[in-house]
Amino acid sequence: MRNIVILGSTGSIGQQALEVIARYPDEYRVVGLSAHNQADLLGAQAKALPVAPRTTLTSRDGLDGLLEMCRLDEADTVINALVGSIGLRPTLETLRGGKQLLLANKESLVAGGELVLAAAGEHEIIPIDSEHSALFQCLHGEDPADVAKLIITASGGPFRGRSGGELSGITLEEALAHPRWTMGPKITIDSATMMNKGLEVIEAHFLFGVPYDQIDVVVHPQSIVHSLVEYVDGSLIGHLGPTDMRIPIQYALSYPRRRMAPAGTINLVELGELNFQAPDNEAFPCLSYAYRAGRAGGTAPAVLNAANEVAVAAFRSGACGFTDISDCVEEVLGSHTILPVDSVEVLEEAERWARERAASWLAAWGNG
Repeated sequence: MRNIVILGSTGSIGQQALEVIARYPDEYRVVGLSAHNQADLLGAQAKALPVAPRTTLTSRDGLDGLLEMCRLDEADTVINALVGSIGLRPTLETLRGGKQLLLANKESLVAGGELVLAAAGEHEIIPIDSEHSALFQCLHGEDPADVAKLIITASGGPFRGRSGGELSGITLEEALAHPRWTMGPKITIDSATMMNKGLEVIEAHFLFGVPYDQIDVVVHPQSIVHSLVEYVDGSLIGHLGPTDMRIPIQYALSYPRRRMAPAGTINLVELGELNFQAPDNEAFPCLSYAYRAGRAGGTAPAVLNAANEVAVAAFRSGACGFTDISDCVEEVLGSHTILPVDSVEVLEEAERWARERAASWLAAWGNG
């Protein structure tokens, strides 16, 4: 019996994880649930489980509540499905406690990749993101020295094909209308700006130890090929599957085994064709900013992520426009003095600075 804590249980990934777990009541038991502020849904999730789990609301208990969940003696596995860099300390706590980490919180690796890898040691981090689960599976059993390139696919979001000039009047409703995936609002907006793909590039760098020059992004509107690995002999190994997050969630839980599909399958004849194109970095510059921050290293990725979180929140509240998200990130990243990452405190101070700088820039925008 595997005893599981789910951090962020009321979000999209958390809810689907509970759905997958419910299929195997004799193998998985949920012993802890956390949510940010949806008390009613959290309570309903706890009541629906056969054994009452411990629960915590992070809006009340904050970070301490999350860390307490990671330390539960009865837990051996933690699903980190939190959104944002608040997921870093729970990731570190899970790894330092010797528990199995199933990671959907990409910001943990974006902000604190060096610290996370040091805490993991020989422990394997199992990714839940569809793209990183795909890479994880394509790399399984292969010699890392034979890897020529990682290729991460992107749907292109709801504005694929639009020029930069056509994006200035984008509304929140339009940005949240993703053509292929059903995700939380923050990740959906990140997908629309292509920042989500940039964060995934940084995450892949740390997860798989591949240099940034060997990580490519291609736009694939059908979202059927979730990622590919190119090997030195010219072979491409790709992972194809339906656009359903229950599949990578189930694989992370059952790894290295596979189980019956929790979702539908693909009919290649009905699908007909798969298309690929280069990303438009001029219209969607966030991807290039992420590469810049990743290559710079140190505190730069944490600053990139923090500025983006502030800008996305401002867009969601109506305090700035869609294209101001990328402008804000560029300004904050360009103003930052990069420091080496030798502690969580250094990262958190860099993030604090970035949030204040972003808020100041956005306030000036609003008064301009």
